[in-house]
Amino acid sequence: MRYYFSKILPTSFDDAIVRVIEALKQEGFGILTEIDVRAKMQEKLGKEFRNYRILGACNPPFAWQALQIEDKIGTLLPCNVIVQELAPGEVEVAAIDPAVSMLAVGNPALREIGTQVRAKLQKVVDSL
Repeated sequence: MRYYFSKILPTSFDDAIVRVIEALKQEGFGILTEIDVRAKMQEKLGKEFRNYRILGACNPPFAWQALQIEDKIGTLLPCNVIVQELAPGEVEVAAIDPAVSMLAVGNPALREIGTQVRAKLQKVVDSL
C-alpha cells in the first residue's frame, strides 16, 4: 500500500516551497513545523545533503475532529509534506496519505476524516 502521493515540478526549490505553502493555505492548512533537513544534516553530522524540507501541515478543523475521536492521534499529526530538489530545476513534492496512516490506528471513526484530509492534500499536490 502506497503511503504518499507526489508530483515532480520543473521549478526551483525556493519557488516550490512558496507554491506548496500557498496551495496548502488555499485548502485550509497552516504550517506548524518546518524542518530544513539539509541544514540539520550539515549541523549535526557535517554531511552535505540535497535541498530537502519537511513541512508539518495542519488543518485545524480536521485535527480537532480527530483529537475528539482518538486522543493519541497527535502521534500522527501534523500531516507531513516534503519538498526535495532532485536536480536543478526538478523538485519533488510528496504528501503523506492520511487515509493510509489512519488505518494503523484501527479506529473506524477516523476513516472518514482520513479520506477527507487525503482529498484536500491530493488537491494541493495536483494544483502545483
